[in-house]
Amino acid sequence: MPGGGFVRLPGGSVVVALTLPRPSGEGGDVRVLVHAANRARALTRLRNLGMRAVYLRGNAQPPTPDEITAVLHHPDGLLWRGAPDGAAELWHPIRALLGR
Repeated sequence: MPGGGFVRLPGGSVVVALTLPRPSGEGGDVRVLVHAANRARALTRLRNLGMRAVYLRGNAQPPTPDEITAVLHHPDGLLWRGAPDGAAELWHPIRALLGR
């Protein structure tokens, strides 16, 4: 299972980061960030978008401070970019990944 993790923010909400295979089947992984009230709601947001087999097991790869800042400043609170070497790539809204 791909890695992931979460960080609880001072206000009580969480930022969940998951490294998942590309849904389009192109190969490679993507790093997905979700801001939600709790971990269960964050995973539900992804499942509602069609990513059915998304689970968070452990906290091996929590979001970095830069990732937390990016997702908190996005109106949807749901971003992605290529992983693991996507540090030079900008963050994209989730609809760009899912082709909506």
